[in-house]
Amino acid sequence: MLGLGIDLVSVERMARALGNPRFAPRVFTVQEMARFTVTQNTYDAQRPAGVFAAKEAAAKALGTGFTGGITLRDIEIIRADGAPCCVLHNAALKRLQAMGGTRIMISITHEKTVASAVAVVL
Repeated sequence: MLGLGIDLVSVERMARALGNPRFAPRVFTVQEMARFTVTQNTYDAQRPAGVFAAKEAAAKALGTGFTGGITLRDIEIIRADGAPCCVLHNAALKRLQAMGGTRIMISITHEKTVASAVAVVL
């Protein structure tokens, strides 16, 4: 293990953020947005809150957060065989390679009011 990150996101706060039409395209990739409904409904906001938490956790696991040119869209959370999978682009991928890492494992969970994620750099 080369890095570890964790994050917790309020589902209600995510629902409010999704009310801004500029928020989702700035934060999520097209592939990520295809997996959830962008609405202010708190039930619908659980999945994007989990994805957002996973992005934050991955940035922490990289040891940089969102600095050094790493953006939210450089960390993409997709599904691979039903499990969440982290795909890195641009500065985030360069950081992983500089650490000697090969991948980031992600685990996401959510409840009515919160979403949480853990990321491990291997």
